[in-house]
Amino acid sequence: MPTMRKRKGKWTVAIRKKNYPPVYKTFLLKETANKWAKQAESDMDKDQFEDYSSAANTILKQLLERYREELTIKKKGARAEKYRLNLLMRNEIAQVNLMRLKSSHIYTLKTELTEQGLKPQTVKHYIHLLSIIWNTAKKVWGIRLPVESPFSLVVLDKVQNERTRVLTKDEYIALVNAAQSSVLNSLPDVIKFAYITAARFGEITRLKREDVDFNLCTAILKDTKNGEDRTIPLANEAIEILQRYPFGDVFFNVNYTFLYSEFEKVKKLANVLNFRFHDLRACACTNMLLNGMDIAAVAAISGHKTWSQLKKYTRIRATDLVEQVNSALLKLERK
Repeated sequence: MPTMRKRKGKWTVAIRKKNYPPVYKTFLLKETANKWAKQAESDMDKDQFEDYSSAANTILKQLLERYREELTIKKKGARAEKYRLNLLMRNEIAQVNLMRLKSSHIYTLKTELTEQGLKPQTVKHYIHLLSIIWNTAKKVWGIRLPVESPFSLVVLDKVQNERTRVLTKDEYIALVNAAQSSVLNSLPDVIKFAYITAARFGEITRLKREDVDFNLCTAILKDTKNGEDRTIPLANEAIEILQRYPFGDVFFNVNYTFLYSEFEKVKKLANVLNFRFHDLRACACTNMLLNGMDIAAVAAISGHKTWSQLKKYTRIRATDLVEQVNSALLKLERK
């Protein structure tokens, strides 16, 4: 039988039943407390009772904080995700009780983020992050939440923002030449190495001397984005670049913030517009395919698991194929 106790003007119900942990809930009115107790006990008898007391005593901000401290810090993209979480914790939605969180709150958040100037894809990242945290609380932390997630009721606009930017030969030369004037002396070589190898910035700066075999012309990129190591071939030019840095455990001891700042200056100087450092990876993948390497070989170098993943970094334009088309037609005419 449920027991009720009045304390400081409120009624606390305690239910202790076999096969269930003790359940406690507080009400202002005795009538409401009694009604809930009867319904809860009836649901327990039918094995249908769900204890939402933990969720009822938790606001969204508490989930965000826990996720940041327990899971975000373990991720490679911890810095960016921590920034997103901190922004969300400053928003009004963070103060909403988990049992009261509705799709309307999420739509309001979407509107507010858009009005702050965030791009549609960035807004989707924020809402998707909240959805992941909701599911983590439910599946991993064992917090009883409503069966229907409020995020499942939110429809987000489809975003078409795939990048198509690659450097022309002239732009690449201009970019490298402009980098010669940078106070970051290694910037020209970092740009060249990324352009040749399709390696990410983090993979380049973490590359250790002990992981390069100059005899076999290979390098092991450790702890990559997907958590796996991968071995890549090094072209002669890549070997020459690394040999110019004979000291230290790593070849390029470069801080990302410093490189980003210098890379922005160099882009302006070279008049290379709408281009990011990460686009150098796409340039490498595109050039490899245009030079006759097959998809499997390029994927082995870039680390992409599927063609759909690699395709995002393959930015072949119609103008790049004119010479190949003419060559193919010439071969047909000779047959």
